[in-house]
Amino acid sequence: MADSQPDCLFCRILEGDAPSTEVLSTDNTYAFRDINPMAPTHVLVIPRRHVTDAAAVGAEHGGILAEMFDSARQVADQEGLAGGYRLVFNVGDDSGNTVPHLHLHVLGGRRFGWPPG
Repeated sequence: MADSQPDCLFCRILEGDAPSTEVLSTDNTYAFRDINPMAPTHVLVIPRRHVTDAAAVGAEHGGILAEMFDSARQVADQEGLAGGYRLVFNVGDDSGNTVPHLHLHVLGGRRFGWPPG
């Protein structure tokens, strides 16, 4: 895999060296179930190319982001989240981000409050 980081858990998942429960796989994204779900549906969508987090995203990542959002929509459709769902990017330790690889949380299956957290 291009741009893989050997110390990154999500890169290891993409390489098949760490387990995951696949939900959707495309040429440029991979979606899998979160091992510590915060909602009945909690799926992570990651790019196959290593990007540290949303703070590292630039204009050159536009295609990757578009594909991540398209994959998130496909996951929501597949999971039957017609009533709505939440998409979340976390950045940095204060947000609770624990894996330094860009990932989009797809959360659904229950009503969410606002503000979050």
